[in-house]
Amino acid sequence: MNLLKLIRYQNLLMLAFMQLIFRFGFLKLQNIPLALADWQYGILVLATTCIAAGGYIINNIFDVETDTENKPENVIIGKSISEIKAYNLYIVFTVIGVVLGFYLSNVIEKPSFASLFIIIAATLYFYATSLKQSLLIGNIIVAFLLSFSVLIIGLFDLYPVTSEENRPVMGLLFGILLDYAVFAFILNFIREIVKDLEDVEGDSNQGMNTLPIAFGVKRATKIVFALSFIPIICIVYYINEYIFASRLYLSTIFGLAFILAPLIYFTIKVWSSNTKKEFHFLSTLLKWILFFGMLSIVIISLNLKHNAQK
Repeated sequence: MNLLKLIRYQNLLMLAFMQLIFRFGFLKLQNIPLALADWQYGILVLATTCIAAGGYIINNIFDVETDTENKPENVIIGKSISEIKAYNLYIVFTVIGVVLGFYLSNVIEKPSFASLFIIIAATLYFYATSLKQSLLIGNIIVAFLLSFSVLIIGLFDLYPVTSEENRPVMGLLFGILLDYAVFAFILNFIREIVKDLEDVEGDSNQGMNTLPIAFGVKRATKIVFALSFIPIICIVYYINEYIFASRLYLSTIFGLAFILAPLIYFTIKVWSSNTKKEFHFLSTLLKWILFFGMLSIVIISLNLKHNAQK
Protein backbone atom coordinates (compact mmCIF):
# COMPACT_ATOMS: atom_id res chain seq x y z
CA MET A 1 0.00 0.00 0.00
CA ASN A 2 2.88 2.36 0.76
CA LEU A 3 4.31 1.76 -2.71
CA LEU A 4 0.91 2.56 -4.25
CA LYS A 5 0.77 5.81 -2.30
CA LEU A 6 4.35 6.62 -3.31
CA ILE A 7 3.54 6.35 -7.04
CA ARG A 8 0.15 8.07 -6.52
CA TYR A 9 -1.75 5.18 -8.02
CA GLN A 10 -5.03 7.12 -8.28
CA ASN A 11 -3.41 9.59 -10.68
CA LEU A 12 -1.81 6.73 -12.62
CA LEU A 13 -5.16 4.96 -12.91
CA MET A 14 -6.72 8.14 -14.22
CA LEU A 15 -3.89 8.55 -16.74
CA ALA A 16 -4.27 4.95 -17.92
CA PHE A 17 -8.06 5.25 -18.06
CA MET A 18 -7.77 8.43 -20.11
CA GLN A 19 -5.52 6.77 -22.68
CA LEU A 20 -7.70 3.66 -22.82
CA ILE A 21 -10.94 5.56 -23.46
CA PHE A 22 -9.34 7.50 -26.31
CA ARG A 23 -8.32 4.21 -27.91
CA PHE A 24 -11.35 1.99 -27.25
CA GLY A 25 -14.01 4.65 -26.81
CA PHE A 26 -12.97 6.82 -29.75
CA LEU A 27 -10.36 5.59 -32.25
CA LYS A 28 -11.57 1.98 -32.35
CA LEU A 29 -15.07 3.19 -33.21
CA GLN A 30 -13.79 4.90 -36.35
CA ASN A 31 -13.36 3.04 -39.62
CA ILE A 32 -9.62 3.64 -39.80
CA PRO A 33 -6.40 1.61 -39.58
CA LEU A 34 -4.39 1.87 -36.35
CA ALA A 35 -0.64 1.35 -36.05
CA LEU A 36 -0.66 -0.62 -32.80
CA ALA A 37 -2.38 -3.89 -31.97
CA ASP A 38 -4.48 -3.80 -28.80
CA TRP A 39 -1.77 -5.48 -26.71
CA GLN A 40 0.86 -3.10 -28.10
CA TYR A 41 -1.33 -0.15 -27.16
CA GLY A 42 -1.47 -1.65 -23.67
CA ILE A 43 2.34 -1.46 -23.66
CA LEU A 44 2.11 2.23 -24.62
CA VAL A 45 -0.20 2.84 -21.65
CA LEU A 46 2.17 0.88 -19.40
CA ALA A 47 5.18 2.86 -20.67
CA THR A 48 3.57 6.23 -19.97
CA THR A 49 2.31 5.19 -16.53
CA CYS A 50 5.73 3.78 -15.58
CA ILE A 51 7.47 7.02 -16.51
CA ALA A 52 4.78 8.98 -14.65
CA ALA A 53 5.25 6.71 -11.61
CA GLY A 54 8.98 7.41 -11.72
CA GLY A 55 8.21 11.11 -11.88
CA TYR A 56 6.01 10.90 -8.79
CA ILE A 57 8.69 8.99 -6.89
CA ILE A 58 11.50 11.44 -7.65
CA ASN A 59 9.17 14.31 -6.85
CA ASN A 60 8.33 12.75 -3.48
CA ILE A 61 12.03 12.28 -2.73
CA PHE A 62 12.79 15.96 -3.22
CA ASP A 63 9.54 17.08 -1.59
CA VAL A 64 10.01 15.40 1.80
CA GLU A 65 10.59 18.63 3.73
CA THR A 66 7.80 20.50 1.97
CA ASP A 67 5.32 17.63 2.34
CA THR A 68 6.27 17.22 6.01
CA GLU A 69 4.93 20.73 6.54
CA ASN A 70 2.06 20.76 4.05
CA LYS A 71 0.80 17.15 4.21
CA PRO A 72 2.65 15.25 6.97
CA GLU A 73 0.19 12.33 6.76
CA ASN A 74 1.24 11.70 3.15
CA VAL A 75 4.99 11.53 3.76
CA ILE A 76 6.32 8.07 2.93
CA ILE A 77 10.02 8.61 2.14
CA GLY A 78 12.08 8.11 5.28
CA LYS A 79 9.16 6.50 7.13
CA SER A 80 7.71 3.50 5.34
CA ILE A 81 10.18 3.49 2.43
CA SER A 82 13.82 4.50 2.69
CA GLU A 83 15.29 7.11 0.38
CA ILE A 84 17.69 4.58 -1.17
CA LYS A 85 14.83 2.17 -1.94
CA ALA A 86 12.82 5.07 -3.39
CA TYR A 87 15.71 5.97 -5.71
CA ASN A 88 15.94 2.34 -6.83
CA LEU A 89 12.21 2.24 -7.53
CA TYR A 90 12.51 5.48 -9.49
CA ILE A 91 15.24 3.97 -11.66
CA VAL A 92 13.28 0.74 -12.21
CA PHE A 93 10.04 2.46 -13.24
CA THR A 94 11.81 4.98 -15.46
CA VAL A 95 13.98 2.39 -17.21
CA ILE A 96 10.97 0.15 -17.85
CA GLY A 97 9.07 3.07 -19.35
CA VAL A 98 11.94 4.12 -21.61
CA VAL A 99 12.69 0.54 -22.74
CA LEU A 100 9.03 -0.06 -23.59
CA GLY A 101 8.97 3.24 -25.47
CA PHE A 102 12.05 2.19 -27.42
CA TYR A 103 10.35 -1.09 -28.33
CA LEU A 104 7.16 0.62 -29.52
CA SER A 105 9.11 3.18 -31.54
CA ASN A 106 10.70 0.34 -33.48
CA VAL A 107 7.36 -1.43 -33.87
CA ILE A 108 5.95 1.58 -35.74
CA GLU A 109 9.28 2.01 -37.57
CA LYS A 110 9.90 5.42 -36.02
CA PRO A 111 12.98 4.74 -33.84
CA SER A 112 13.55 8.46 -33.26
CA PHE A 113 10.28 8.54 -31.28
CA ALA A 114 12.09 6.71 -28.46
CA SER A 115 13.70 10.05 -27.63
CA LEU A 116 10.27 11.33 -26.55
CA PHE A 117 10.24 8.94 -23.58
CA ILE A 118 13.79 9.93 -22.63
CA ILE A 119 12.93 13.63 -22.85
CA ILE A 120 9.78 13.19 -20.75
CA ALA A 121 11.66 11.21 -18.08
CA ALA A 122 14.46 13.79 -18.00
CA THR A 123 11.96 16.65 -17.79
CA LEU A 124 10.23 15.02 -14.82
CA TYR A 125 13.60 14.66 -13.08
CA PHE A 126 14.62 18.27 -13.64
CA TYR A 127 11.14 19.41 -12.64
CA ALA A 128 11.46 17.63 -9.30
CA THR A 129 15.02 18.78 -8.63
CA SER A 130 14.91 22.42 -9.72
CA LEU A 131 12.31 23.60 -12.24
CA LYS A 132 9.32 23.36 -9.89
CA GLN A 133 10.88 26.11 -7.76
CA SER A 134 10.69 28.59 -10.67
CA LEU A 135 7.71 30.88 -11.11
CA LEU A 136 5.06 29.19 -13.31
CA ILE A 137 7.62 27.05 -15.16
CA GLY A 138 6.84 24.01 -13.03
CA ASN A 139 3.09 24.53 -13.50
CA ILE A 140 3.50 24.73 -17.27
CA ILE A 141 5.67 21.59 -17.40
CA VAL A 142 3.21 19.46 -15.40
CA ALA A 143 0.27 20.70 -17.47
CA PHE A 144 2.11 20.06 -20.73
CA LEU A 145 3.17 16.54 -19.77
CA LEU A 146 -0.43 15.57 -19.04
CA SER A 147 -1.62 17.01 -22.34
CA PHE A 148 1.22 15.25 -24.15
CA SER A 149 -0.07 11.91 -22.86
CA VAL A 150 -3.07 12.57 -25.14
CA LEU A 151 -0.99 13.68 -28.13
CA ILE A 152 1.28 10.64 -27.89
CA ILE A 153 -1.75 8.51 -28.80
CA GLY A 154 -1.91 10.21 -32.17
CA LEU A 155 1.84 9.99 -32.68
CA PHE A 156 1.96 6.23 -32.11
CA ASP A 157 -1.45 5.10 -33.36
CA LEU A 158 -2.41 7.50 -36.17
CA TYR A 159 0.71 9.12 -37.63
CA PRO A 160 2.51 5.87 -38.66
CA VAL A 161 -0.47 4.72 -40.80
CA THR A 162 -1.32 8.11 -42.29
CA SER A 163 -1.19 8.21 -46.08
CA GLU A 164 -2.24 10.59 -48.83
CA GLU A 165 -5.57 8.77 -49.14
CA ASN A 166 -6.59 8.96 -45.47
CA ARG A 167 -4.80 12.17 -44.53
CA PRO A 168 -8.02 14.28 -44.23
CA VAL A 169 -9.65 11.76 -41.87
CA MET A 170 -6.48 11.23 -39.84
CA GLY A 171 -5.95 14.98 -39.65
CA LEU A 172 -9.48 15.42 -38.31
CA LEU A 173 -9.00 12.74 -35.66
CA PHE A 174 -5.59 14.10 -34.66
CA GLY A 175 -7.19 17.55 -34.43
CA ILE A 176 -9.76 16.20 -31.97
CA LEU A 177 -6.96 14.71 -29.86
CA LEU A 178 -5.23 18.09 -29.99
CA ASP A 179 -8.41 19.83 -28.78
CA TYR A 180 -8.59 17.51 -25.79
CA ALA A 181 -4.87 17.96 -25.13
CA VAL A 182 -5.32 21.74 -25.03
CA PHE A 183 -8.29 21.34 -22.68
CA ALA A 184 -6.20 19.09 -20.41
CA PHE A 185 -3.33 21.60 -20.46
CA ILE A 186 -5.49 24.60 -19.53
CA LEU A 187 -7.37 22.79 -16.77
CA ASN A 188 -4.28 21.18 -15.26
CA PHE A 189 -2.34 24.47 -15.41
CA ILE A 190 -5.08 26.14 -13.38
CA ARG A 191 -5.16 23.18 -11.00
CA GLU A 192 -1.42 23.38 -10.39
CA ILE A 193 -1.80 27.01 -9.31
CA VAL A 194 -4.69 26.04 -7.01
CA LYS A 195 -2.46 23.35 -5.47
CA ASP A 196 0.20 26.02 -4.94
CA LEU A 197 -2.42 28.11 -3.13
CA GLU A 198 -3.21 25.10 -0.96
CA ASP A 199 0.47 24.55 -0.08
CA VAL A 200 1.59 28.18 0.10
CA GLU A 201 2.81 28.07 3.71
CA GLY A 202 5.05 25.04 3.36
CA ASP A 203 6.31 26.15 -0.06
CA SER A 204 7.23 29.57 1.32
CA ASN A 205 9.20 28.06 4.20
CA GLN A 206 11.12 25.89 1.71
CA GLY A 207 12.12 28.85 -0.46
CA MET A 208 9.83 28.06 -3.38
CA ASN A 209 8.79 30.78 -5.82
CA THR A 210 5.22 29.87 -6.75
CA LEU A 211 2.61 32.33 -7.99
CA PRO A 212 0.90 32.72 -4.57
CA ILE A 213 4.30 33.41 -2.96
CA ALA A 214 5.37 35.91 -5.61
CA PHE A 215 2.04 37.79 -5.86
CA GLY A 216 0.32 36.92 -2.60
CA VAL A 217 -2.63 34.60 -2.02
CA LYS A 218 -5.31 37.18 -2.79
CA ARG A 219 -3.82 38.27 -6.10
CA ALA A 220 -3.07 34.69 -7.12
CA THR A 221 -6.66 33.73 -6.36
CA LYS A 222 -7.92 36.54 -8.59
CA ILE A 223 -5.55 35.37 -11.34
CA VAL A 224 -7.04 31.86 -11.08
CA PHE A 225 -10.51 33.44 -11.22
CA ALA A 226 -9.59 35.23 -14.46
CA LEU A 227 -7.92 32.14 -15.96
CA SER A 228 -11.01 30.03 -15.24
CA PHE A 229 -12.93 31.97 -17.88
CA ILE A 230 -10.66 30.56 -20.60
CA PRO A 231 -11.92 26.95 -20.35
CA ILE A 232 -15.49 28.20 -19.85
CA ILE A 233 -15.38 30.22 -23.07
CA CYS A 234 -13.70 27.36 -24.92
CA ILE A 235 -16.28 24.80 -23.73
CA VAL A 236 -19.23 27.06 -24.60
CA TYR A 237 -17.80 27.65 -28.08
CA TYR A 238 -16.97 23.96 -28.63
CA ILE A 239 -20.38 22.72 -27.50
CA ASN A 240 -22.27 25.27 -29.58
CA GLU A 241 -20.09 25.06 -32.69
CA TYR A 242 -19.47 21.33 -32.91
CA ILE A 243 -21.63 19.32 -30.49
CA PHE A 244 -25.03 21.04 -30.51
CA ALA A 245 -24.68 22.03 -34.17
CA SER A 246 -24.21 18.33 -35.03
CA ARG A 247 -27.45 17.50 -33.16
CA LEU A 248 -25.58 15.53 -30.54
CA TYR A 249 -28.09 16.43 -27.86
CA LEU A 250 -27.05 13.77 -25.33
CA SER A 251 -23.44 14.93 -25.62
CA THR A 252 -24.57 18.54 -25.25
CA ILE A 253 -26.44 17.75 -22.02
CA PHE A 254 -23.44 15.80 -20.71
CA GLY A 255 -21.07 18.68 -21.47
CA LEU A 256 -23.32 21.26 -19.87
CA ALA A 257 -24.03 19.20 -16.75
CA PHE A 258 -20.67 17.58 -16.03
CA ILE A 259 -18.15 20.02 -17.48
CA LEU A 260 -19.51 23.52 -17.95
CA ALA A 261 -21.68 23.72 -14.81
CA PRO A 262 -18.87 22.54 -12.47
CA LEU A 263 -16.48 24.99 -14.17
CA ILE A 264 -18.86 27.87 -13.55
CA TYR A 265 -19.25 26.73 -9.94
CA PHE A 266 -15.44 26.62 -9.63
CA THR A 267 -15.19 30.19 -10.94
CA ILE A 268 -17.77 31.45 -8.45
CA LYS A 269 -16.24 29.54 -5.56
CA VAL A 270 -12.60 30.48 -6.19
CA TRP A 271 -13.33 34.22 -5.96
CA SER A 272 -13.97 34.03 -2.22
CA SER A 273 -11.73 31.08 -1.29
CA ASN A 274 -8.85 31.74 1.10
CA THR A 275 -8.29 28.61 3.21
CA LYS A 276 -6.29 25.44 2.66
CA LYS A 277 -9.46 23.34 2.90
CA GLU A 278 -11.25 25.40 0.24
CA PHE A 279 -8.32 25.24 -2.17
CA HIS A 280 -8.07 21.48 -1.66
CA PHE A 281 -11.76 21.13 -2.56
CA LEU A 282 -11.29 23.25 -5.68
CA SER A 283 -8.27 21.20 -6.74
CA THR A 284 -10.30 17.99 -6.40
CA LEU A 285 -13.19 19.58 -8.30
CA LEU A 286 -10.89 20.40 -11.23
CA LYS A 287 -9.64 16.81 -11.26
CA TRP A 288 -13.22 15.56 -11.61
CA ILE A 289 -13.96 18.12 -14.34
CA LEU A 290 -10.88 16.88 -16.20
CA PHE A 291 -12.07 13.30 -15.77
CA PHE A 292 -15.52 14.02 -17.18
CA GLY A 293 -13.96 16.13 -19.91
CA MET A 294 -11.92 13.15 -21.09
CA LEU A 295 -14.92 10.84 -20.69
CA SER A 296 -16.95 13.09 -23.00
CA ILE A 297 -15.10 11.66 -26.03
CA VAL A 298 -16.86 8.34 -25.38
CA ILE A 299 -20.26 10.01 -25.04
CA ILE A 300 -19.72 11.94 -28.27
CA SER A 301 -18.54 8.83 -30.15
CA LEU A 302 -21.53 6.75 -28.98
CA ASN A 303 -23.90 9.63 -29.71
CA LEU A 304 -22.53 9.91 -33.25
CA LYS A 305 -22.83 6.15 -33.77
CA HIS A 306 -26.43 6.15 -32.48
CA ASN A 307 -27.40 9.05 -34.78
CA ALA A 308 -25.80 7.32 -37.77
CA GLN A 309 -27.88 4.18 -37.15
CA LYS A 310 -31.16 6.07 -37.20
